[in-house]
Order: sequence, then structure tokens, then C-alpha cells
Amino acid sequence: MNYAAFWFRRDLRLEDNHGLSQALKSGFAVIPVFIFDESILSKLSNKEDARVSFIYKQVTVLKQELQDLGSDLLVFAGKPENIWNALFDSYAIKQLYYNRDYESYAIQRDQAVKELAISKNIACFSFKDHVLFEKDECLKDDGSPYTVFTAYKNRLLKQIDMIGPGHVFVNHDCSNVSSFWKCNSMPMFELQQLGFKPSSLEFPELSIRQSIIKQYSEKRDYPYEDATSHLGIHFRFGSISIRQKAKAAFALSPIYFSELLWRDFYSMILQAFPYVEYSCFKPAYNLIEWENNEQFFKAWCEGKTGYPMVDAGMRQLNQTGFMHNRLRMITASFLVKHLLVDWKWGEAYFAEKLLDFDLASNNGGWQWAAGCGTDAAPYFRIFNPELQQQRFDPEFKFIKKWVPEFGTEKYLPPIVNHQEARTKCLDVFKKALSN
Repeated sequence: MNYAAFWFRRDLRLEDNHGLSQALKSGFAVIPVFIFDESILSKLSNKEDARVSFIYKQVTVLKQELQDLGSDLLVFAGKPENIWNALFDSYAIKQLYYNRDYESYAIQRDQAVKELAISKNIACFSFKDHVLFEKDECLKDDGSPYTVFTAYKNRLLKQIDMIGPGHVFVNHDCSNVSSFWKCNSMPMFELQQLGFKPSSLEFPELSIRQSIIKQYSEKRDYPYEDATSHLGIHFRFGSISIRQKAKAAFALSPIYFSELLWRDFYSMILQAFPYVEYSCFKPAYNLIEWENNEQFFKAWCEGKTGYPMVDAGMRQLNQTGFMHNRLRMITASFLVKHLLVDWKWGEAYFAEKLLDFDLASNNGGWQWAAGCGTDAAPYFRIFNPELQQQRFDPEFKFIKKWVPEFGTEKYLPPIVNHQEARTKCLDVFKKALSN
């Protein structure tokens, strides 16, 4: 019997899955596959990494859903190219379907698997699923990519109006479940066999109250309100459809919808300017002479800077794997501009700790904070953590939750003076940018 295969990656769901919907229309019985990529797992030093636990949990749910349909999910661990080579030899696979990933490693991995498939006369088909718009779908009149978010967003809103929301938020029909291959259920290995331990962190629910979206614009900047969706991890691994959530946001909250477009914007930047993964978008900023004081960096990581808004944000991150977006800006600005630590250090720390870590968004956010990215905050805009607290946590509700020793003799004094740090930062940046 001939088959089509669908490769699950950042799209861990059966509903509204673009590539899967196309595979189910192929005329072949569809073999679903997931691979725990050892090239990715081997780089994770924390063997209780909550993201691995989350993926394992979602893959387990996916496998059960397919078993309930009389099919199953083939789950492997190893190098994708090797595993696909073995699968191509074991099954008469004629077509391979998957949704596109835009990170540099993923592009190289997918190209290697594609070349392998073609060498065996297997056709490959890839689809847009992780974002609403890819890099070539929203360009300036001269055909170049946008590098300022507001202009990018305005152009997209015009495009949505012209082509109609239904063509952007289309639901890809995956109801043809009879097209999955029929097989007996197969056991799945334990998480520990991957070399990881289950995480103790709690994962956010898939659902979101409409009231959160409706009140998002009024409450989103106040961490103690807990008025954000917490859906980042689900967007990251595709356990929910970006199209479905964007459709709801488009109808209920322009501000929330705008925040979703930031995902597309930073993904587009990574696609169009892949060098940003390793370098400043604005090359002149590569000349900044960072102090990179390791003691300062350690204090920042542990939430022991003596600036309560910064410390609360870092402790929330360390204990939950989540950080409120306002605090991501405050903590990032503080590390770069108060402590003069290279933004790449902070980017790497967030990459290790954030449950919803996404390379494009994390990189874009850090470069924004450092002033070296697209649409960035100017280098001379330096957040004052005390003013941020007065504005966004005036009653210290959030701070007291995460920094219980605040207001007592046990709380550390500030590790740097704000005004002195600001002056030094301006001098360092000016020196680098005047060369």
C-alpha cells in the first residue's frame, strides 16, 4: 500500500492544521510522524526543561487522539534525516507533507530531508501554518521588506480589508479522518528515555476568556492584573491555531490583534534578514564595548538587583517560565542599559527560561530593547525602573508577590545608581555609534 506522511513539528494539533489538511486530501493513507530531534535536545543543559515536558505531553495527547480514530502517531527520537531514511525504506511513502519553520537550523534540516526524499522519488510539500503572513506576502511598493512595525501593520490591515478576513483566517479542514492509515496502537517511550525529567511547572490552559481579549488594551500593561492570555507556549508549539485566535482578536480587540502581528513581524525579519540571529540588525551597534560584569549578570538572573520591578520580573520568570511583556521590556532594558551587559547574554537566558521561547520574537524583543534592532527604542531611551513601578505597579501588588522581602532590611540596595548608569550608558553608546 502507498502512503503519504505528515511530519508534525510546531503544529501539535489535528484541528485547522494546514499541511495536515492537504495530506488528508492527497488520496493516500496518511502516516503521522513526530520526531524528538536530538540536535535540539542535546543543546538543552537543563534536564528538567519544561518545554520538553510540554512537547511530550502534547505529543501524548496527539497520539491518543489518533489512536481513538483507529490510527496512531509514530514517535521517534534521533536525527530527523536518519529517521526519515529508515521510514522511507520501511513504508511505501510517495509524498511527504509538513508546515514550514523559519529558523536557520530548521531550514537546513528540512532541506536535507527534502533532498533525501527527492533522491527516493518522494514528493515534498510544505505549507504556511505557524504565521498569518510570510515574508513575501507583505512588502513595500518597491518590493523590499518592512523594517518598521507600524507601517507593516498598516499595510497588513489594508490587505486584510481588501482580500477579506475569511481568506486570512481560513480554517483548514482536517475532518477527513478516514484518510489516516489504519493500524494497531503502539506504545510510546517514557520521557525519561529522552534523558529528561518531568517538569513541576504548570502549563497554561488552551482556552482563553473573551473578557481577557476585550479588556486587553486597558489592563495589559499591569502585571498584577494577570490580564494577558498566557497562550504563548501554545502558539510556539502550535497546539492552537494562530488563525483561529487571530480571527477572534480581529473581531474583539485591535490591540490584541496588533500584538499577534508582532509575531509575524519578527518572523518576517528573521526570514528576510537571517543574520539577526547572530548580529545586530543595525551593524554599528556591534561596536558597543559591553562591560559584561558577570556578578551584575548573576544578580540580574537571580532577581537580586535592588530594583524591585526588575527583580519581580526575573523571579516570576525563574519560578514559572513566564514573564509579563511589560516586565520583559523593563528587565531587558535594565540589563543592557543599566548594567551594560551584552543583549545576547539576556537573549540566551530568556531562551533557556521562557516556556514560550521563540527565536524570532525573543531576538526581536532584545534587539528592540538594546536599540540595535528594527523599529527599535532609541539608544537614549532608558527605562527608569522606579518610574515604571510607579506607573504599572503603584500599590506594589506584583512586587510584594514575587519579592516578599521588599520593604524590609533583607532587601538588597540597588547594585547601580540609575542616573549614573544612564549617563555611562549614553557615553558608551555614543562612542560606538560615532565611529
